Amino acid sequence: MKKRIVILLTVVMSLMLTACTGGDGDGESKSVSDGSKTETLKVYNAGEYVDTDVLRQFEEEYNCKIIYDTFESNEVMYTKISSGESYDIIIPSDYMIERLIKEDLVMPVDWSLITNKEGLMPEVMDLEFDPGNTYSVPYFWGTVGILYDTTVVAEADLADGWNLLMNEKYAGDLYMYDSERDSFMVALKSLGYSMNTDNKDEIQEAFDWLVNQKSVMSPIYAGDDVIDNMISGNKSIAVVYSGDAAYIMTENEDLDYLAPEEGTNVWYDGMVITNDCKNIDLAHKFMDFMLREDVALANTEAVGYTSPVASAFEKMKTTTFAGISAYVPDTTNPNNEIFRYQEQEIKELFAELWTKVKAQ
Repeated sequence: MKKRIVILLTVVMSLMLTACTGGDGDGESKSVSDGSKTETLKVYNAGEYVDTDVLRQFEEEYNCKIIYDTFESNEVMYTKISSGESYDIIIPSDYMIERLIKEDLVMPVDWSLITNKEGLMPEVMDLEFDPGNTYSVPYFWGTVGILYDTTVVAEADLADGWNLLMNEKYAGDLYMYDSERDSFMVALKSLGYSMNTDNKDEIQEAFDWLVNQKSVMSPIYAGDDVIDNMISGNKSIAVVYSGDAAYIMTENEDLDYLAPEEGTNVWYDGMVITNDCKNIDLAHKFMDFMLREDVALANTEAVGYTSPVASAFEKMKTTTFAGISAYVPDTTNPNNEIFRYQEQEIKELFAELWTKVKAQ
């Protein structure tokens, strides 16, 4: 998942223990008549990927309790779900949504209950991992790119695209994501291949590219720590998710963001309702609430990732993230792709080769 991944994997928030009923969206709470019924919504999301104030607001407006857990990756989430852990709503990435649909682990969305759907941007709808958004409601979206220090990296070198990450001038001055799919995406795109390839010769070439990069460039494979390190200027180049880049750029004005012409990953995260959902009505209310203009605006401003709600997106472009290119995903490059679900054999091959890259 494309967010600030935290070291602490699970945060549980139990903010209110009162009865749950519908709110009218204007900030007022309504209680059930006898005050004895308590409804709870269990939400599973990536770390550092929500404004906790909006969770409290939902509890107040709908007079209910949210239990909010976090995961470090789509794969960790999948393992927990498939092992029998029960949640009402989970918020995975595109390729994982596709897998959950294939394995019949999520239920269709009743879009008649999503009253704020008209505010969604057309760019985030009806994509190949979930045609017609039958199962998912957009949450955030963005790209993967290169964050760089404009006072160190020569403008002429940016024309190299992903091969900037092979320029020996910047050896030892580079962070790569400690992520097999993202790192192989970089290598595959630099070689002119699809990041969704299942061609083993192409995957082997990408492996060789990454091994060579490690030898030549001595990159640091980083996670969440890349954020503070780039804000502090500890290195000049980093492969990052656009939402992290947008936040980092608000803290360090010397930084800029490049989405290479060879293409990159355009990713989409969405809210889905599990087949184990205990309160389907409240789950729909939560998804609808997250699309409300004021809530979407607060969430995107706090987290830094690009909102799928048009009004929030447009306002952030001219206020908090004005002039910050990372906040505006490139949807025009025909070389951009969305990650697709990998068959088990290919998934295992990527994992095996990534382990070998880091062991070099």
